[in-house]
Amino acid sequence: MSGGPSTLGFPFVVEGGAVVATGGSDTIRAKVIQVLFTAPGERVNRPEFGCGLSNLVFDPNDTVLAAAMEFTIGQALARWLRRDLIVQSVNVRAEDEQAVVEVAYRTTHDLALQAMSVRFRI
Repeated sequence: MSGGPSTLGFPFVVEGGAVVATGGSDTIRAKVIQVLFTAPGERVNRPEFGCGLSNLVFDPNDTVLAAAMEFTIGQALARWLRRDLIVQSVNVRAEDEQAVVEVAYRTTHDLALQAMSVRFRI
């Protein structure tokens, strides 16, 4: 763990009778994954949370879908994680039956540039 406060790990884990905490870039990455894979309406107390990528599973995997996903992801990350990160770029490319989502961002804690890539089955 480096930089920033510690929080409960995601997914929630108990090891040796203690709750596992994470911090720094691990926490931010976990939050990004939560936003990406949570569908709006899935959380009872925050029904708008998420970006709805699971709603796109029946759409054709092409450049139009990639552009729509880039916009949707960028907006969701900026809305839900604005205290934690500044989105630098979101790129989505189609690979067979998957979309590869690449997100570059700066952490608000120290403005360090981070990047992550996630494969999403379409």
